[in-house]
Amino acid sequence: MDKVALIVGAGPGLGASLARTFAQAGYDVALASRRSGSLPELCAEIGAKHYVCDASEVENVKTLFHQVDTDLGPPDLVVYNAGAYMRGPIADLDLDLVRATLSVNGWGALVVAQAAARRMIARGSGTMLFTGASAGLKGFAQSAPFAMGKFALRGLCQSLARELAPKNIHVAHVVLDGVILWPDRGGPYANPDTTLHPDEVARTYLELSRQHKSAWTYEIELRPNVETF
Repeated sequence: MDKVALIVGAGPGLGASLARTFAQAGYDVALASRRSGSLPELCAEIGAKHYVCDASEVENVKTLFHQVDTDLGPPDLVVYNAGAYMRGPIADLDLDLVRATLSVNGWGALVVAQAAARRMIARGSGTMLFTGASAGLKGFAQSAPFAMGKFALRGLCQSLARELAPKNIHVAHVVLDGVILWPDRGGPYANPDTTLHPDEVARTYLELSRQHKSAWTYEIELRPNVETF
């Protein structure tokens, strides 16, 4: 039976590259997003299944995992790629939008991790990969909401890795330092010489999933060669 990969936060860019990469590696792929968008075309291309899910809603996530269990089987690999971004001067922040940003970047990751862990602990193996950002390492000016969420994500990953590694479950936090190539967005996203190429990032996720337990990576940083750090 093929392994099952669930990608939460699927869409154009990295989500699509992750889906194609794991499908090519022989996984049955499940894609979860808040909206359908262009995913039906991607699902038809690689034979994936799509589910609508707001990762910050507990009941949504429970339903998602039950549906994946029924359709494909419990996931061997779960990628949390969902994210929300906002910035602005601290005095002017819309606190409702801040709460929503934190809910996706931090709370949603916890909710998905819990559902994945319950299945992986029962099976005795599994892999969870989380998409982080340089904002999880340092808080930039006027970027408090994003930094708070990504710091929370990093802390979650550290705790999960220490708890679950002895149970044969690999948890890794991938720090993306830079913008991802997305030509349709224009501006800095369209320059292939200064951006992270999503297919190459996805290849790193695949390699992480293939690591032997004697040499697991728990955190890795990826950035273009021209990015300062």
